[in-house]
Amino acid sequence: MAVLTKPRVAALSVASNTVLVFLKVIVGLSIGSISVLSEAAHSAVDLVAALIALYAVTHSDKPADKRHPFGHGKIENVSGVVEALLIFAAAGRIVYEAVKKLLRPEPMDTVAWGVVVMGVSCAVNLVVSRLLFKVGRETQSIALQADAWHLRTDVWTSFGVMLALSVVSVGQAAAPTLYLGWVDPVAAIIVALLIVKAAWELTAKSFQDLMDASLPDDEVASVRAVLEEAKPGIDGYHALRTRKSGASRFVEVHVIVNPSMSVDASHALTDRIADGVNQRIGKTRVTVHIEPNDGSHPITDEQDDKD
Repeated sequence: MAVLTKPRVAALSVASNTVLVFLKVIVGLSIGSISVLSEAAHSAVDLVAALIALYAVTHSDKPADKRHPFGHGKIENVSGVVEALLIFAAAGRIVYEAVKKLLRPEPMDTVAWGVVVMGVSCAVNLVVSRLLFKVGRETQSIALQADAWHLRTDVWTSFGVMLALSVVSVGQAAAPTLYLGWVDPVAAIIVALLIVKAAWELTAKSFQDLMDASLPDDEVASVRAVLEEAKPGIDGYHALRTRKSGASRFVEVHVIVNPSMSVDASHALTDRIADGVNQRIGKTRVTVHIEPNDGSHPITDEQDDKD
């Protein structure tokens, strides 16, 4: 079995979304279903998002260079923001088309085909989203996790459309005179609302890292634990700062030591702290500034990383 790398699983998402867009457009146009066509639009947005994610994960792991001394990790956060904006746009279009159909009802034919293609969409996106979540979490890739959330949302929206079309299909067979045309556009509007919710959550998460927010509280606590374990080799610490860029974390801290500590000993100390942080929370670039304990600095500052 091939190793599931970030580029490979992102490429799988591109391939699956391409097939689903084609199927949904063909079936949606054939049966005249706005909800199926709205799902085609949703999958089209997912396809663009998957392409963006593929580009992001291909470039985010490039090593730091002269122009990008902190690496290229934030391209994944930018990818997440762009994907969210695309989702908002698609949701607006879906609502527009659904309202049009509510105002000007059109008959639907062979609704069963819509049920089938929605069932296929649910199954495919469930499998691919699980793979994206797995690799995204293992590699700390926000681009893959954003793509996974897109597809997981698509699973539920496709399931909702499948149920709506099933109601229409059964209704047409059991009561041909009963008008159920409203079910299809209403389902499309519900799809749009779910999409907007996912887009909002994705935007918030992506902007958090773009704005250099602190690492999660549990990870900051792990960093502090490493610093506490360094005692009595250090007298204290302050000016702790943490942030994240893509899959990479950055930690900066001022460590207070005995003025008599040698350069070799202080270098070994910084290495020990950096190794401890990486063992606790993973891929982290740790910068330790050594300061002699001359009484001019606070021994610790619990609020530094939260300001």
